[in-house]
Amino acid sequence: LVARGKTREAILKNGITVVDKSGTVIQTATFPPERVSADPAVLGTQDYVIVALKAHQAWAVCEGIRALCDETTAVVTAMNGIPWWYAHGLAERRLSRDILESVDPSGRQWRLLGPERCIGTIVWPAAVVVTPGTIRHTYGKKFTLGEPDGSRSARVVALSQVLIAAGFEAPIRDNIRDDIWKKLWGNATFNPASVATGATLDQMLGDTAMRSVLARLMEEVQCVGEAAGASFRITIDQRLAGADKVGKHKTSMLQDYEAGKLLELDALVTSVQELAVLLGVPTPMMDTLLALVQVRGKLSKCYPPDHPFFCRRTAPHASGAKL
Repeated sequence: LVARGKTREAILKNGITVVDKSGTVIQTATFPPERVSADPAVLGTQDYVIVALKAHQAWAVCEGIRALCDETTAVVTAMNGIPWWYAHGLAERRLSRDILESVDPSGRQWRLLGPERCIGTIVWPAAVVVTPGTIRHTYGKKFTLGEPDGSRSARVVALSQVLIAAGFEAPIRDNIRDDIWKKLWGNATFNPASVATGATLDQMLGDTAMRSVLARLMEEVQCVGEAAGASFRITIDQRLAGADKVGKHKTSMLQDYEAGKLLELDALVTSVQELAVLLGVPTPMMDTLLALVQVRGKLSKCYPPDHPFFCRRTAPHASGAKL
């Protein structure tokens, strides 16, 4: 495990504890000191590196991730939003460039890690960090996997088998991007809307007017995804019904906003806007919501304009501006 600060101290002292909604302990896992470090280099090369970070965090530490890799190491991007390797392995080229500045400024990860290492992963469980080393799990156990080129490689099959043996659901998809957009349907809309309103998921979905706004935002996301070549296998109403099942849950972006942490706004929203511009798809509602949350983030210092990841961001309108 690569962990820093209070999280590392807590894991070394008490391990990682997962509790349910009521606070009842589900499981506690402990680790010997030599397997927990703030310095990736001391852990040596690995078969798989599971990157469970926000996009801006992963971008900042990609040199450390590279230190964990040899020629055969797979990098498993267990992250929300459009992944930085999105253009790699596409059967049909629809984008004019490979590097997406909203998630990989200057192509740093593309250059240092290489997209060929990556296995796409969709994280469906809902959870909250209660205290360092303690996680409250509220919903789900599925981790959808897929190679960027859709192949059923030995490495993705082996990873799926390990996850299934540990009690998770780990289906392998032949088009992981379809599942990326299915998750992004919610992330690109629920997350920024929750920061704009301060509402939990059930509060937003339970309000008729707000549910309609979310549905219209999801229509725009779907238009961008379809222009990028994705297929949406369910309807917006079905996706909203799936979110209903999560119940009273604060989105990860709202949790970060309330904790004064940096917002994962670019991977979840700006990336969709960047793709919209490249593909010529208008997204007026998303442009508006993004601008509102960007200002709120800047005022709260959760989206600082001088941050090396965020400072490259622009807010073009997909209806006409160019990146």
